[in-house]
Amino acid sequence: MKHPGNEAAPILIAGGGIGGLAAALALLRRGIDVIVLEQAPQLREVGAGVQISPNGSRALHDLGVLEAVRASSCKTEGKEIRLWSTGQTWKPFDLGDQAVKRFGFPYFTAYRVDLHNALLDAVRELRPDAIRLNSRCVDFLQDEDGVTLTLADGSTVRGRALVGADGIHSTVRTRAFGTEQASYADMIAWRGVIPMERVPERLRRPVGTNWVGPGGHIIHYPLRRGELMNFVGYLEGKPWVAESWTTQATVEECARDFSGWHDDVHALIASMDAPFKWGMVRRPRLEAWTAGRITLLGDACHAMFPFLAQGAVMALEDGVVLARCIEAEPGTVDAALARYERLRRDRCYAVVDGSAQNVGRFHNRVLADPVEGPRYIEREWASQQVQARYDWIFDYDAAGVDLGEPAMAVGERHA
Repeated sequence: MKHPGNEAAPILIAGGGIGGLAAALALLRRGIDVIVLEQAPQLREVGAGVQISPNGSRALHDLGVLEAVRASSCKTEGKEIRLWSTGQTWKPFDLGDQAVKRFGFPYFTAYRVDLHNALLDAVRELRPDAIRLNSRCVDFLQDEDGVTLTLADGSTVRGRALVGADGIHSTVRTRAFGTEQASYADMIAWRGVIPMERVPERLRRPVGTNWVGPGGHIIHYPLRRGELMNFVGYLEGKPWVAESWTTQATVEECARDFSGWHDDVHALIASMDAPFKWGMVRRPRLEAWTAGRITLLGDACHAMFPFLAQGAVMALEDGVVLARCIEAEPGTVDAALARYERLRRDRCYAVVDGSAQNVGRFHNRVLADPVEGPRYIEREWASQQVQARYDWIFDYDAAGVDLGEPAMAVGERHA
């Protein structure tokens, strides 16, 4: 329903992470006012790596920050698979110039802090006072003209719509759609960022390396112009650890968890300062993530295992598509939000499914067999298999997808 005169009211965005800032920037660049409500006293991202595939580069280009992010990133020349025990190596991906040739945009790895700062600087350049810190959302009420958001200090903020970009523990999701029944995935993650001078010379290459093994896998790749190495390891069958990126552990504990893995893995672990660990959680699929003038974005509505390297990229895509939908229907924001969900739902949940399917692929028990393990890798990472799993992801253009119809159903291609 259209309410004349309401178009000037800002869009409220709960959360100042990558997804919230991407949405804010995409809206501001289209002349749509925003207010970002961030609960933290200062904006600060976790020190970890993020992979930006060509679909993410396209979104960053639309946001006007692609070159700023690339300036502090690392060009990825390719991907390699290594066997956990022997270090035997396969090279299923040629990226670098090939990514640009095939998909029109680059593949690179970035430090989350640098990506976040590029988005933050661009938002503040367009509207210096767009972001309000110490602003924790506790409740909201929508009516036919807008949304009134109540903050923890008792104050209120009024806007014409509310976007919940407040992450996996989203308050907006809980208030709008109820409490989810999340469950522990029987798997923990280890992470650390290593100064590159501590890394053995043989591992200082501009590639993304994925070690696969029975019940676990490890990923490492360079960051920040090659100054840092990102390390993340996953293991099944471990006791529950808090779902937090800031639970600190020890190098010795991490080394014990990966006992029996190749010497290169242990060289990286030994190079870390105190690593962090957290528990992996499965979340049920939401029946809907839009209700009138309320919608969700990023991890708040489609959190996923990080096994397709698409979590941050999906949030970037969400922000661009959301802004385009609101721009297309400025006087009917509820219809615009419904269109946004319709356009994004199938794609995002196909990526969620693909990420979950990679658990069995990366952690397959056959990888313990010295004969069948290499054969399994050769089958699963043959070029035809790799293209079927990734090309439909990399081809997507958030800035150009047709708004008139739902996004192409990709589940069949993915399967």
